Parts: sequence; structure tokens; C-alpha cells
Amino acid sequence: MEWFTEPFALAFQQRALLGGALAALMTSVVGTWLVLRGMSFFGDAFVHGVVPGIAAAVVLDINPLLGAAVAAAVMVFAIETVNRQTVLSEDTSIGLLFVGMLALGVVIISRLDTYSGSLTSILFGDALGVTTSDLYGQTILAIIVIAVALALYRPLLALSFNAEKAELWGMRPKRTHAALLVLIAAAVIGSYQSVGTLLVFGLLVGPPATASLIARTVPRMMIYAAVIALFSVWLGLTLSYHLGTAGSATMALVPIVLFFIVLAITRLAPRRAPQEVAHA
Repeated sequence: MEWFTEPFALAFQQRALLGGALAALMTSVVGTWLVLRGMSFFGDAFVHGVVPGIAAAVVLDINPLLGAAVAAAVMVFAIETVNRQTVLSEDTSIGLLFVGMLALGVVIISRLDTYSGSLTSILFGDALGVTTSDLYGQTILAIIVIAVALALYRPLLALSFNAEKAELWGMRPKRTHAALLVLIAAAVIGSYQSVGTLLVFGLLVGPPATASLIARTVPRMMIYAAVIALFSVWLGLTLSYHLGTAGSATMALVPIVLFFIVLAITRLAPRRAPQEVAHA
């Protein structure tokens, strides 16, 4: 039992667990819609898109959440502008901004004397550095994100499966899409401290993708994703403590490993069933 409790004996370790849990809840709920809509590449680019905002906030010594929010807004506006003003596909505009925003963030943060440490914290997070004030902010943001995601359940469901019918039913899919972008941004902003801007994508897509393999309905997929995400945070921090690995990276790796384990089980199970019946 001590193997499981020892990693969370100290206050900063408990804050790391709480911060990771809040990030897991936000990312799993929002990530469910991301996976259902096939927007994983966009989500990955969006995660990188907030890097320059956080970097600028660190350089200017202002609230990183504000910088990340501004960068997220710029990212969305730039993608829409490229789509409307050119004949390029959305994937192309996302790819351009994916690299550009990340590079801009590194350029900005390189102006600091503590370049290496600041860059590592922004990109890969600092799970054990989560403060009580960080947890208060995360809690408020998590409540808002989850409440809005649940309130928009029907419009998001209609948008995920048939945008044209959603338009006919008067659900305003464009506004719903814009709201989803805001939710993605909020989830990323609220999670970067615990998991890092590069690694938060593991929690954003990993748990919902795993849940999609075993869930038959969207509500169950969302619940399973939340459970998998919470388990990933706990197991990631536990393994990190005992193996001496980076906490944020281990948390992000666990749901990816779980996905392939569940995939193997679900694909092998149907093949074994007829053999078992035959032997019976």
C-alpha cells in the first residue's frame, strides 16, 4: 500500500495530483468532441498556438493565462483568415500556424536569461510546481468549461455528426463550432501548468480515443474518457515518483499506452470468442 500512497505524502505532490485531475476532467470532456469531429490535428496545432502567448507573458511578467488567451484568439482568427482569403485547405493553414506559432514562442522565450528553464516549463509543464492559487484558477476554469460543454451537448452532438442538419434544425453550427474552439482554448490554458503545452495533447485526445473503442454512446464515451484521464494522471505521477521520470511526460504517455492496450484487447476478443465456443 505504501507504494501507492508514498508519491502523494507531501503537500506539493498532492497539489500536483489535484492539478492533474482538474486538467484531466477539462481535457477529457472537450477532447470527446474533438475526437468525434475528427479535429485532432487542429487540436494539436491549437495546443502549440498558445506557446507564444505564454512566452510573451513570462517575458512581460504578466498572467500567463492572459497571454495564452490572446494567442488562442490570434490562432483562430489567422486560420479563418487564411481559409477565406486563399484556396488553401484548412490542413495547410493549420500546418503553417502550427510551426509558426511554436517557433515564435521559442524566439520570444529565448530573450530571457533563464531561457532553458522557462522554455522547459512552458513546453513540458511543471506538475510539482503547481501552487494553491493555480488550483483555485484551475477549479474555476474547469467548472466553466465542463458546464458549458454539457450545456451545449445537443448542438455539439448535432455538429459532430451532421453540420448540415444542425443548420436546418436551427442549432447555428458556426456559433457552436466557435464555442468549441473557445472550450479547447480554455482547456489547454487551464492545463498547461500541470502538463505543459506540448504534452497536454496526450490528455486531450488519448482518453477520448481510448473511450471510443469501448463506448457505444457519447455520454458513456465522455464518462469513460474522464475516468481514463484521471487514472492516467494518478498512474503517471505514481510511476514518475518511483521511476524518477518527468511527471508531466509520464502523465501524457499513460493514456497513449492504454489506447494501444485497449485496441489490442478489443481486436483480439472477437477472434477468441468463436474458439472458446467451439471448445465448450
